[in-house]
Amino acid sequence: MSSKARVLLVGSGGIGTVTALNLEQGGLAEVTVVCRSNYKAATEKGFTIDSCEHGKFSGWRPSEILNKIPDVSADKSIMPFDYIIVTTKNIPDVPPTVVDLIKPAVTEGHSVIVLIQNGLNIEKPLHKAFPTNVVLSGVSLMGANEISHGHIVEEDPDRLFISPFLGSAIDDEKEIAAAKEFVRIYQASGKVQCSYEADVLFIRWRKLMYNAVWNPICALTDMDTTRLRLASEDGPDSPVNLLVKPAMNEVRAAAKAAANVELPESLVQDMIDADPMEIWCCPSMLQDKRKKRYIEYQNIVGEALRDGEKAGVAMPTVRTIFGLCKAVQWRTMDHHGLVHPEKMLKEQTKA
Repeated sequence: MSSKARVLLVGSGGIGTVTALNLEQGGLAEVTVVCRSNYKAATEKGFTIDSCEHGKFSGWRPSEILNKIPDVSADKSIMPFDYIIVTTKNIPDVPPTVVDLIKPAVTEGHSVIVLIQNGLNIEKPLHKAFPTNVVLSGVSLMGANEISHGHIVEEDPDRLFISPFLGSAIDDEKEIAAAKEFVRIYQASGKVQCSYEADVLFIRWRKLMYNAVWNPICALTDMDTTRLRLASEDGPDSPVNLLVKPAMNEVRAAAKAAANVELPESLVQDMIDADPMEIWCCPSMLQDKRKKRYIEYQNIVGEALRDGEKAGVAMPTVRTIFGLCKAVQWRTMDHHGLVHPEKMLKEQTKA
C-alpha cells in the first residue's frame, strides 16, 4: 500500500496542472487530475509543460487522469482521497457550484478540501455541506496559463499561502495541523515557496486589493494593466485616478470595517505598480471575457462589496464595477443559452 497522500485535483488549467506537477515531483503525493476540455490532449499526448521552476516536460502525466469527478461512495474500489484540491474558477452564479462538483469524491470526516481559489467567504458553502471535513484556504501568486489544450506555461514562480478556515464545527487545532501537513507535502519538491499563514483574512483581503479592482476594470475596458496605466499619464482625470485608486481604497476601508484587517495605504500604489509594464498583463477576468467565458466576479467583487456595505462602508466605485460585471455575466449567459431574453420579454408582456 502506498504511503503517499491520495490527491484529487479538480481544475487542470495552468495553475492546477503545475500544482499537480509539483506534488508529484515532491514524492509525497499521487495525484488524480480531473480534466474537462483538455482531457483528450492529456490522455493521448500527456501535458507539455514549460515551467520556470520545474523545467520542461513533454508527455508528462500525473498518476491518473479522469474526465469526471469519481464517485467514491458508489464505487467501493476507489480508495478515499486524502486531499481534494480545487483550482477551478469559483463562479457560484453558474452551475454547478463547487459543493455540487466535488460532492461525489468527498469522504465524510476524512478528505481535506483545499480551495486554491480567489475571493472571500468561499469556505462557507463547504462548511455547511461538509461539516466533518477540514477546509483549507490556498492563496496562489503563481503565474501559469494553458496556452492550448494540454500545453502549460508557468512564467511566474509558485508562491502558495495555506491557512485554515477557522470557525467551522471542527476543532481549531485539527484544522491548523491539517494546514501544516499540507504545506509539508507541497514543499517536498524543494522548488516552490509554500508557507503556513495563520491569518487567512489578511492574506485574502490583501490579494483582493488587486483582484477586486484590476481584474474587473481590465475586463470591462478590454485593456491590460499596462495600457490602463499608460492611459493614465494625463493627470487626475485618468482611469487609474478615477477608478483604480478609489476602488482600492474602498476595499481597504471594507477590510478594516468588516474584518479588522489593516491594509496599509502604501499597498494601493504597490498594487497599481504590481505588474511590470513590459509584460502587458491581462488579468484572468479579462482573458475569460475575451474567450466568452463566465467571470468570477461574485466572490471577488460581490463579497467585498457585501461585507463592506454591511459594515457601513460607502463603496460607490466598487458598487458600479459590480453592477457592470453583473451585466457582462448576463450577456455571457445569453451567449451560452442559460438565459432566454425573448421568452423573458414575452412573460413580462403577459404579466
